[in-house]
Amino acid sequence: MKAELTPGTDWKEQVAADEAERFAGYARQFAAIQARKSKRYGAGRALHRKQITAASGSLQVLDDLPDFARHGLFARPATFDVRVRLSNGGFDRAPDRTPDIRGFAIRVLGVDGASALGNGPARSQDFTLINQEAFAFPKSGEFVDFAVAASAGGGALLKFLLRRYGLFGGPARLLQLVRSVGRPFGGFATEPLFSAVPIACGPYAVRVRLVPAGANGVPTPEAKADWGADFSGRLRKHHLQWDLQLQPYVSEALTPIEDASVNWPTPYTTVARLNLPRQDTGSVQGQELATEAEVGVFDPWQALAEHRPLGDVQRARKVVYFESQKGRGAV
Repeated sequence: MKAELTPGTDWKEQVAADEAERFAGYARQFAAIQARKSKRYGAGRALHRKQITAASGSLQVLDDLPDFARHGLFARPATFDVRVRLSNGGFDRAPDRTPDIRGFAIRVLGVDGASALGNGPARSQDFTLINQEAFAFPKSGEFVDFAVAASAGGGALLKFLLRRYGLFGGPARLLQLVRSVGRPFGGFATEPLFSAVPIACGPYAVRVRLVPAGANGVPTPEAKADWGADFSGRLRKHHLQWDLQLQPYVSEALTPIEDASVNWPTPYTTVARLNLPRQDTGSVQGQELATEAEVGVFDPWQALAEHRPLGDVQRARKVVYFESQKGRGAV
């Protein structure tokens, strides 16, 4: 690896003095949206409300990993039970054809170590992934303002964008966001998924990527009508597999911790394999698993201390997610 791309440990978080107050405000804003949407759809999450399906399987941590990866969950070869939840990212339970962010959340069970939350042993190591390699906004505040406006409808969103970015900048920003959300997506079994924001890996910092195996199949045009049917149909026929990869921090200039909109240029390294064996998500057992996932918690802060979420967006998530979980009775 070139010297300028060598994994480094000199990363730093920049915590603003007013973060606690601001994040509490974000949590109240999302809680209000969640309560409003729950009156319409029933109890559920603020974001990623529409669950596509859920499944169970295993995560196999590989041997002979590079030094930057060999920490926490990846310290030694092992196999863990996992649960996965697939979802659309929005506030609403919209048809699958609607442009949206797609989410793939993984809960790794049976981990051993202190919790990132500082409340005793970790209950799991969760990864929350989306079909975007970088976050659409550099900081949480801009995203929250956008999301609050978007939750009120297209008219409110356009007014917000014009007010924030100006007469010319507003439409340009809207087009950029539409292109991002509307980028082609072939299905949860066939597309790569990304953490988009960093976590710690011992003294290092990394982002996470999930890459589907070729044996999972190729995208089909009809998948977008029903993502769950596409995924579950494949899973009924054969097992599905992905490489779980880590991408290291090298410098503040190339791989900033606090600017979530920057797409890191460093290479990914495969550290584990996610395996979902053949299963019927429509069976009694499959439906029980879906219910468990729907009411359960998938949260990047449900993690080992060695994989503590990093950066402004992740710190905001800690507060907002917890408020959302309280709002739907998950904690």
